[in-house]
Amino acid sequence: MKSFFSVLFIALALSTGGTGAAHAGDTTPAQQLAHWSTQAGTPGNAARGQTLFTTRHGGEWSCASCHGTPPTAEGKHASTGKPIAPLAPAFNPKAFADTAKVDKWFRRNCKDVLARECSAGEKADVLAYLSSLK
Repeated sequence: MKSFFSVLFIALALSTGGTGAAHAGDTTPAQQLAHWSTQAGTPGNAARGQTLFTTRHGGEWSCASCHGTPPTAEGKHASTGKPIAPLAPAFNPKAFADTAKVDKWFRRNCKDVLARECSAGEKADVLAYLSSLK
């Protein structure tokens, strides 16, 4: 299975120019999911992603605290009240379309929720969950 994801990731990299440079609109949710699944060595799991997204992990917040449950409508930052666009790709075409922004927000939000960065498997699971919402 790991070799399948490696081949898929290489094919996706070649189809997008393979430059590695991050530009607005340089990726898709499917490409992000393939990348993180490859890094994890296993496909993303929507059920695990939903659990990770909706559960508090010893801290004050879960992902759902700001993004909502399900994250298909506008959310609101738990402490600032700032509006947050829907996170599920089917409800927000800009979600997961910019590699630099995806990396930035996963890093920040995982540290807020988990007190550490998310693993590739956790990212794949969350994106599998978000992508399953229609």
